[in-house]
Amino acid sequence: MTQMSDIVLGGATQAEIERTPLPPTYLAAHLRVEDADMFLGVSDKDVRKSLRVGRVPMPELAPDEVVVAVAASSVNYNTVWSAMFEPIPTFRFLKHFARQGGWAKRHDLPHQVVGSDAAGVVVRVGSGVRHWKAGDHVVVSPAYVDDQEPASHADGMMGAEQRAWGFETNFGGLAEYTVVRASQLIPKPAHLTWEEAAVNTLCAGTAYRMLVSDKGARMKQGDVVLVWGAAGGLGAYAVQFVRNGGGIPVAIVSSEEKAAAVRALGCEIVIDRREFGLTDRAADDPAEAVAIGKRLGRIIRDRTGRDPDIVFEHVGRATFGISVFVVRRGGVVVTCGSSTGYQHLFDNRYLWMKLKRVIGSHVANLQEQWEANRLFELGAVAPTLSAVYPLAEVAEATRLVQTNQHIGKVAVLCLAPETGLGVTDQELRARVGADRLSPLLGAR
Repeated sequence: MTQMSDIVLGGATQAEIERTPLPPTYLAAHLRVEDADMFLGVSDKDVRKSLRVGRVPMPELAPDEVVVAVAASSVNYNTVWSAMFEPIPTFRFLKHFARQGGWAKRHDLPHQVVGSDAAGVVVRVGSGVRHWKAGDHVVVSPAYVDDQEPASHADGMMGAEQRAWGFETNFGGLAEYTVVRASQLIPKPAHLTWEEAAVNTLCAGTAYRMLVSDKGARMKQGDVVLVWGAAGGLGAYAVQFVRNGGGIPVAIVSSEEKAAAVRALGCEIVIDRREFGLTDRAADDPAEAVAIGKRLGRIIRDRTGRDPDIVFEHVGRATFGISVFVVRRGGVVVTCGSSTGYQHLFDNRYLWMKLKRVIGSHVANLQEQWEANRLFELGAVAPTLSAVYPLAEVAEATRLVQTNQHIGKVAVLCLAPETGLGVTDQELRARVGADRLSPLLGAR
């Protein structure tokens, strides 16, 4: 019998895919509920001990869902949180979701397949799916939205039941197959390889909403934008969106290697955090954060002529007080996460007396994801792929991100047997320039 994995990446027709049976089980990176307490009292919560690769059952398909054969995926920081079982074990999310009943009950299992990015081929569609068919090449948005909530129709991210796929749901993307809602699908850019396409959706969509969308900072041409962690997954996309939109990115990095990577993205103003003496004390002492902010502010004014209009913030506790201080009067701190801790201390006088704003942002709605994807299709923004691992080594890839030893994004090959596959528009790839599509590849 022909196996689905044998035909799906070989350009099979819709009919060929539809008549090929799905496997009853598939290989997936997953967590086990019995391991949820394994890191209690442990200082180094090494994700290589909790993240397993093994076979899991193929879930039943709901009417509004599709099955995607995953060619490639990528590691995001939410996978690190899941594998550390912090701030709470994500199995609690699955139990809470299952209380809705119906199809949601499938998610409450003793295992959770993780991963919030994927590029691959649609191989099954539910009875209620209209705009997608077997054989379509897609990337997957991590925004798992309830289309029956009124708030979702104004902004998909505002529904109370919006979830992060592969983090707050089961059946994530670090696997040979995934089950997603049709409202998560986006056409894969035809000139990108599977691994190039797989690293974009979560981080690029998040950065786009934070900076460009009317739900975020509404960046204008000429805006000075301070980007923390500019060589990381989020920051490297932020730098590109700022440049592409006529802004001036000011990149903060932690090493010469990361400075070189950011310059490869076209960022001219790069500041090593050692230049302004970033210390751990800033997280717990607002006065220390102000002192560091004054030093950083002088550097930024010297190089740009003004204070930043926007601060792109996702580091959290270690930098948030500095961000609030350093942004200009009336400026915006836009935040989507807190990788160094959720409890932020800052001197509120610099927020209220200087009329600054803090905007919370989370992932992106489907329209924003399609808009961001269009910039990849045009070659205006490049994937920030730096390394590629096979699915068998996904724990090592996740450990790389956990210890902040990576630059840009780390891809994981799932069904794709090797790199370089998946391009269906070679002419466009040549026109954009293959050397421009992965400017960070091989950087560490």
